[in-house]
Amino acid sequence: MARPVKERQVDRIPDYVRFCAQGRASRGHGIIMTVEEYETLRLIDYLGLTQEQCAVQMQVGRATVQAIYSDARKKIARFLVEGASLRISGGSYRICSGRNCICP
Repeated sequence: MARPVKERQVDRIPDYVRFCAQGRASRGHGIIMTVEEYETLRLIDYLGLTQEQCAVQMQVGRATVQAIYSDARKKIARFLVEGASLRISGGSYRICSGRNCICP
């Protein structure tokens, strides 16, 4: 029996959730990035946190953050190189709130 996926803590749902290359019609489903993949990119690349700091923020292990971050970067690379559509949706997360929130 597989181990259940632990919810990752995220600050908020992204303001923009659909992206498409200019001049290219969206074909099929494109790339789907989970909310927690978006959150790792936001924390590490946008805010400049380390993977360890990101892990504390999301309340998961550093190895988990590393795996999520790697998957997210591959999706961004595919989006940029192929011009595939990108949608941020789904995942296993909870919005941080109250005293459990250490959001930067």
